[in-house]
Amino acid sequence: MVERKDPNALSAILKAASDPTRRQILTLLAQQGPMRVTDIAPRFEMSLNSVSKHIKVLENAGLVSRRTEWREHLIEVQMDPLSEIDQWFAGLRSIWALRLDALEAALKEDDE
Repeated sequence: MVERKDPNALSAILKAASDPTRRQILTLLAQQGPMRVTDIAPRFEMSLNSVSKHIKVLENAGLVSRRTEWREHLIEVQMDPLSEIDQWFAGLRSIWALRLDALEAALKEDDE
C-alpha cells in the first residue's frame, strides 16, 4: 500500500466529499470552471453563509482553492487531492484481485 505524507489527508478529503451539497459544489466547479461564491449560492436552497461554510470545508481539504482577481474571489476545483482517493481504492482493488486469484486457484483445485 502507498504511504502518505499526511495520514489525515485522505480522511479530510473523504469527510469533505461525503456531503451531497459539497459534492454538488465540486461537480458545478468542475463543469463551469472558477466561480464566485455569490454565483454558486443561488443554485442551492440555503443561505450564502451556509454555502460559504461548505466551501470552507472543501478548501480545508484541498479540494478547492480561492484566488483573487481584482475585487473578485474565485473558487476553483482542485483535482489533485482526488488522487488520494484513487490510490486508496487502488490498494483495495489489489487486495480483492489477490483474493479473487486465490479463490480461482482453490476452485480449480476442487475441479481437478
